[in-house]
Amino acid sequence: MKIFSFSPFGYEGAVVSVDVDLRRGIPAVDVVGLADNAVKESRERMRSAILNSGYEFPKERVLISLSPADMRKEGAGFDLPIAVAVLHAAAAQKLPDTADSVLVMGELDLSGNVRSVRGVHAAVLTAKEHGISCCIVPKGNYQEAVVPEMRIFGVENLKQAFEDLNKIQDGKELLKTEPAEPQYEDDVCFVPLSEREDYSTVKNQGTLLRGLQIAAAGFHNLMVYGPPGCGKTLAVQRLPSILPLLTLAESQTVTRIYSLAGLLPAGSSRISQRPFRQPHQTSSLEGMSGGGVLCRPGEISLAHNGVLFLDEAAEFRTSVLQALRIPMETGSVTLSRAGRHTTYPANFQLIIATNPCPCGNYGSKSKICLCSARSVEFYWKKFSAPLLDRVDIRIPVFNNSESVSDSDSNYSAYNNISTEELRQDIARAVKTQRQRQGKMNALLSPEEVRKIIRLDNDCETLLEQACLEENFSARGMCSIKKLARTIADMAGIKDILPEHIEEAVFFRKNTGGLDFCL
Repeated sequence: MKIFSFSPFGYEGAVVSVDVDLRRGIPAVDVVGLADNAVKESRERMRSAILNSGYEFPKERVLISLSPADMRKEGAGFDLPIAVAVLHAAAAQKLPDTADSVLVMGELDLSGNVRSVRGVHAAVLTAKEHGISCCIVPKGNYQEAVVPEMRIFGVENLKQAFEDLNKIQDGKELLKTEPAEPQYEDDVCFVPLSEREDYSTVKNQGTLLRGLQIAAAGFHNLMVYGPPGCGKTLAVQRLPSILPLLTLAESQTVTRIYSLAGLLPAGSSRISQRPFRQPHQTSSLEGMSGGGVLCRPGEISLAHNGVLFLDEAAEFRTSVLQALRIPMETGSVTLSRAGRHTTYPANFQLIIATNPCPCGNYGSKSKICLCSARSVEFYWKKFSAPLLDRVDIRIPVFNNSESVSDSDSNYSAYNNISTEELRQDIARAVKTQRQRQGKMNALLSPEEVRKIIRLDNDCETLLEQACLEENFSARGMCSIKKLARTIADMAGIKDILPEHIEEAVFFRKNTGGLDFCL
């Protein structure tokens, strides 16, 4: 029987063949195949686990080969496959025609019990791609290992793993249960609502809530800025309550990323809620983009199909902010380490919250800004023009008594709106987008925008006039079309109307009097 394991590197990983040869010589265990210290130490753990499980350790010289030989093997997940391969070689069993390979993962303790490891979900998916249909995994990883058309066996100790291996080899069908797959492809569902997540407690911020609703309905990037204490962070942190649950296709990639990062919740088979990542301002470039010896995913990839919220964004390093530009455009991030490279998906929704100046009082009618013009200019230079040009919605937020324009009166109905009411238009828009193009409006390419989003003569004239007056770039014009399409979808209207263009232009150009900033 051919025994395989999994080496987690980047998003793809690799299947590793575990071969054992028993030969004459002084009893010893040799591991070849570019194994790191953790894998080499498995020799001692494996020996004790075999003896303490009631088996006899081979008295011959044991050679363990991990191939491909030119790829570095790391982690404790090789303990169980090596131990099982040694027992299998010692038993000298022959493989019937009913099975030819099995993937095994797990860490052993000295007593023979199997501990959970990271990356099991990704390992099972990779095994399926390589034609391996049977997998033996730790009992604690069973739920995340369940994949359609795969036979998954969760084990608690080495003895159970070896017994299951023999049953697989003999062609016996083992009793197993698979949790029902969640079905929410057609209907747009949301997370259960709690009182502290309800937007009805966010008062007199109608423009902000309308902007967040449009952003959630079309997956648009959003920037909100205003003085400290005006409610920016409070409103944005409740955004997950109005984000639709992931479809099964979206969930697969998110679950794989979180499995590789070791962040998959215990006992869960897949992630259904959209990620909401809020990294700290001290995050490094590697922490944001990913990296390390094994190219672990960073915050950009962990926010895939979800939200990346940068609170107090001006406090982030300039290099970190600029690193967001390419992933926002391509929907992926490529990492290179030691001659190898990997590509993680990174379709995230960027939400930025920041103050208008270092002291936070610029533009306030009741407070005095103590910042010099130079310090304010330097503060906003953290956000380069290419980065800001990729932000579809810009919303200035001031204290309730300091509304900077009359625009809030246009959204007075949103001043006391509840989360349940916000969800209704979002669900309508998301369902329309899934049926029309299979993805959110903000993810449409320029070619898809030309094919899908069509404007009549009045809307085209209105858009061209707005672009001339506001000096929008070509990307800005494309962004307005996407926003208008989302607004129309929320209203359940097939054709984009001039009022939809006007509202899209308003949210795209909205500076609240801080024109020098944006």
